[in-house]
Amino acid sequence: MRLFQNILVPFDLSTQSTRAFKIALDIAKCRDSKITLLTCLEGDAWHHKYYDARADSELIKKQKEVSKKHLEKLESLAEKNNVSVKSQILTSKSVVNDIVNFAKSRKYDLIVIGSHGRTGFDKLLLGSVANGVSQKTRCPVLIVK
Repeated sequence: MRLFQNILVPFDLSTQSTRAFKIALDIAKCRDSKITLLTCLEGDAWHHKYYDARADSELIKKQKEVSKKHLEKLESLAEKNNVSVKSQILTSKSVVNDIVNFAKSRKYDLIVIGSHGRTGFDKLLLGSVANGVSQKTRCPVLIVK
């Protein structure tokens, strides 16, 4: 059995997730693996009694447009390196759970994820997607700072 044939790279448009993609690309080239880029979009995460679903839907639409442009650049980089790549954009209520469920349902054998490196109060307040994914998934997770 060959390891790391299907690599999942959660991508949030950050420098860290771009770096994670480049590392996944190196791994994929060495192992003749396939990469899937996964972007999870959140609408207004702070719903309140004056919440307007139309504004949320407009926000998601704009996020999708921006994400597609970034994903296309990464897909083209992968193609230049002869690595099979596809991308998926999900609307998400819980980014950590959606990444974990996506990886499990499609049997990914490696997740390469960027970390923003938050510490202290920021980490407590905002949580860490990379940490949450590494705690909840069964497959290996490479966290890139």
